[in-house]
Amino acid sequence: MHRGYLYLKYTMDFCAALLAVILLSPLLLLVAAAIKLEDGGEVIFRQKRTGRGGKKFYCYKFRSMTSAKVRYNKHKRVIADENPNVTKVGRVIRKLKIDELPQLFNILKGDMSIIGPRPLLPAFDRDYEDWEMVKFELRPGLTGLGQVRGNGYLNTYDRKYYDAYYAMHLSFGLDVKIFFKTIGVVLFGEKKFLLPVTQAQHRALRREVKRGYTVPPETRAALRAE
Repeated sequence: MHRGYLYLKYTMDFCAALLAVILLSPLLLLVAAAIKLEDGGEVIFRQKRTGRGGKKFYCYKFRSMTSAKVRYNKHKRVIADENPNVTKVGRVIRKLKIDELPQLFNILKGDMSIIGPRPLLPAFDRDYEDWEMVKFELRPGLTGLGQVRGNGYLNTYDRKYYDAYYAMHLSFGLDVKIFFKTIGVVLFGEKKFLLPVTQAQHRALRREVKRGYTVPPETRAALRAE
């Protein structure tokens, strides 16, 4: 993991997020108005997630469902667009990934990064194995390696692989590749970029993490606290 790059990365994140908020403000306002006009409900959906070092924060999204009280299955995290709880506006903004744009404010607050492992619910905190916990060395991302390798079409095990792989191989070059592939995902869909992980790749990454990473006691404590 390139510690020296992290300072530059987070500085660039703040500047890029601030510029994006300014440039995209007309779109953000338009989406907010469309959500409000459709059913009069809340525009922003807040949900507690686990971030860097196992610390909790509220992740922001544009609301895309009629209710936040949708039955949640942590073994099948992606809610399909045809789910009856997804609104008409929600289907559009989910397809174009616009629902994630309020996380630009999470980046400005220092909770998130533009690119990094995606943040999950605290419901997963006690499920992590030691090799996976390397992802908590980084701020979670608006997009990430798993999101450009199939995302909702990947199984849970492969998503874990991509989060840990990213943390172990963080670099400017990898971030650039993920950024441009994210644009491709928005334009052409996730399935086109699906890249499942082999068992050999999983075993190799586990060995690499075991050799190069030790879980900090404070991270383990934070994940076991709830």
